[in-house]
Amino acid sequence: MMKPPLSSSKGLLFFYLVVLFSCSQSIDAQTNQTNATTDPSEVRALISIFQQWDLQAPDTWNISGEPCSGTALTTSFSEFEDPSNNPAIRCDCSFNASTVCHITSLRVFGLDKRGVIPDEILELPYLDFLKIDKNFFSGSLPAFIGNLSRLGLLSIAQNNFSGPIPKEIGNLKKLYLLSLGNNDLSGTLPPELGNLVELGELYINSCGLSAEIPSSFANLKEMRIVWASDNAFTGKIPDFVGNWTKLTQLRFEGNSFEGPIPSSFSNLTSLNSLRIGDIYNGSSSSLDFVRNLKNLTDLVLRNVLLTGNFPSYITELQSLQKLDLSFNNLTGQIPSTLFNMNSLIYLFLGNNSLSGSIPSQKSETLQTIDLSYNFLSGNLPSWVNSRLQLNFVANNFTLNSSNIRVLPGLECLQRSFPCFRNAPRYANFSLNCGGPAIIADGIQFEAENRTLGPAKFNVTSTQKWAVSNAGLFADRQNQQFVENNGGQVRSTNTPELYETSRISPGSLRYYGLGLENGPYTVRLFFAETGFPERTSGSWRSLARRVFDVYIQGARRLRDFDISKEAGGVQRAISRNFTTNVTANHLEIHLFWAGKGTSGTPEDGYYGPSISAISVVPNFIPTVSGIPPSNPKEKNHTALIAGVTVPVVALALILIFAIIYVKRKKEDDDEEVLLGISPRPNTFTYSELKAATEDFSPSNKLGEGGFGPVYKVNDVKHF
Repeated sequence: MMKPPLSSSKGLLFFYLVVLFSCSQSIDAQTNQTNATTDPSEVRALISIFQQWDLQAPDTWNISGEPCSGTALTTSFSEFEDPSNNPAIRCDCSFNASTVCHITSLRVFGLDKRGVIPDEILELPYLDFLKIDKNFFSGSLPAFIGNLSRLGLLSIAQNNFSGPIPKEIGNLKKLYLLSLGNNDLSGTLPPELGNLVELGELYINSCGLSAEIPSSFANLKEMRIVWASDNAFTGKIPDFVGNWTKLTQLRFEGNSFEGPIPSSFSNLTSLNSLRIGDIYNGSSSSLDFVRNLKNLTDLVLRNVLLTGNFPSYITELQSLQKLDLSFNNLTGQIPSTLFNMNSLIYLFLGNNSLSGSIPSQKSETLQTIDLSYNFLSGNLPSWVNSRLQLNFVANNFTLNSSNIRVLPGLECLQRSFPCFRNAPRYANFSLNCGGPAIIADGIQFEAENRTLGPAKFNVTSTQKWAVSNAGLFADRQNQQFVENNGGQVRSTNTPELYETSRISPGSLRYYGLGLENGPYTVRLFFAETGFPERTSGSWRSLARRVFDVYIQGARRLRDFDISKEAGGVQRAISRNFTTNVTANHLEIHLFWAGKGTSGTPEDGYYGPSISAISVVPNFIPTVSGIPPSNPKEKNHTALIAGVTVPVVALALILIFAIIYVKRKKEDDDEEVLLGISPRPNTFTYSELKAATEDFSPSNKLGEGGFGPVYKVNDVKHF
């Protein structure tokens, strides 16, 4: 074996000496920490807090009654955050020549604990980390929290805190993370929060806050992450947000902002995720500011008054994986280069005014495409196949038999809804959303349980109804579009109708096709089955599902919260609406407008939910309600009929001949009896013709087993 060079041997020896010295230092430090004890006043405060919150220290620390021991001495953040180490503390034992330990971190995460933030928290003056997310803590956020001057992280998200944000939080000058999301707060953002100049992460989504963002927030130039969706913030999005140039994530969905989106956003070149949604008022916005945002992977500008031609420079965002510009007024043609971006996976351009044809080529990475509700035309490209997620409804495409085989029913869901147009066949439909066919309250609810996805539509084989979905659950690994109920729904005689619900992260539409024109009653069935009762005391029960419902384009429910309206979860509720069908089709649209929680009971859980639909006419229908036959079935039936009818006719002739001979004698006897008793109700053809006004169509009641059935208007003929 060759020996290493002498210089290598010396290097190796030096390395061993360094490691040995480091280990010796670590052992000395551990020994010193072992000899150190926790400040007695902090021990008393911790015991009191744990008693009030019904907590018990795990075996990983508090060894032999000494809080600052075991994992409490770790410098590893992953060890501190380990689920088995919960609740957890961390200590600094470097005080008084390493003889005294102070508690610097307190973590109580996801344990469904109740209570308030007690005064004893002030007895932990060295606390720089307080995280009590995902519990059921309540009461107000106390003003004295502003006295914990060393706090760098304050996270109380997903609890039941109420009341305003105390202005004293503005005293926490070392704060780098503030998380208040998913609580029941009220009021406005205190201007004093603008003093938190070191703040890098702010989570205030689903807080119940309102009014404008204070101008003092212009000072927060260290911002890297801002989540501020699902509040009632008003006014324009502040121009100074464009000066937060370190931002990597920004979320402003489901507020009451006015347009336009500030052009200063072009300065946010560090952004990798931008989500803005649901701007209804103010001026329109252009996409010009996006040109410089080269690091974007996730761009959502949904329902924000975007106008102008679709810009080709979008394709310069070479890291973009998800692009959602739906529900705007973008015009022009789709750039062919957009479909050939190597990074793009999800594309949502529905509900715009785009025209022209679909690009003829597509990259392998682009798997989900929503182009619904535009003015696109021409033939579908050759790359269209059933393995992709494609929603092309409500356009003006030219479809051939090949297209219809790949996307069956699309011919019925073009802009003119041509199937049975001016030749209706139906006057009702009922669906068990997400579930199998069932009978409930005497109504036959058809199965609506075929697979849906982020860009998908289904048309029933009878072309009687259809369903369409557009939207991707953000931040959710498991993309499920059906909610299966594991409990028993109350307040109904038909709980089986609520065993499944169809859910959507964006836009869910149901269509009635080939309907006879006239007034209808639409009944929608709901039950919140996605999270537990508030009485369970679980943080998961604090979720809120909020969405809008449109029927025939008119909004009939705004900010609809199923559990709130029903008085709790697992409770049935229905809503009835009258509407008019004027062009032989009906549209029911459930729409998520950015409202409600999105991280409870799991990340990416939000959007509309519906259990069943029933549509009935408010008039006497004149249509048959019978679906059209399959042409192949018609030919097969004609062949059978052609063979069967002569055989049956011959058999009937023989049978009647036998009966006639056999009963001739009996008939002679019956004539005697008929002469004694009143004659039965027999009428001549002329009498029937006169009584039905020459068999007028206005007197026709329907079809019976022996032919047409008419009503009699003039009884004197009888």
